[in-house]
Amino acid sequence: MIVRTAIMVLSLAAGGALQARAQDAAAGEKVFARCHSCHQIGGTARNGIGPKLNGVVGAHSAAVTDFHYSDALKRSDLVWDDANLRAYLAKPIAKVPGTKMAYPGLPSEKDQADVIAYLGRFSTDGTTP
Repeated sequence: MIVRTAIMVLSLAAGGALQARAQDAAAGEKVFARCHSCHQIGGTARNGIGPKLNGVVGAHSAAVTDFHYSDALKRSDLVWDDANLRAYLAKPIAKVPGTKMAYPGLPSEKDQADVIAYLGRFSTDGTTP
């Protein structure tokens, strides 16, 4: 009985964690509006204060060749996978001390997941499937 209860509790906890990680690209597009003053994405994206973000999911940090990154971000040698993007979105300065990204962070895990889902829709040339 105790083992069965423990398994049920763990299953419910795991299910809750999966729900917390559910991603909604449409919601992410709305959250990305906060990022738009510095970053662009899509077929007509250009670098601004921050680099364009086409193809960022799965790319190496400092990968946009025509953008001047901070030395800290160049040295970080990160791959923008889910974990690294979440940590950077949550608190950029904590993830990459010395980054030029002055944004204080996106504390909501749901917002982070949604933004990552939205960014993940764009290939390096800015097209979407």
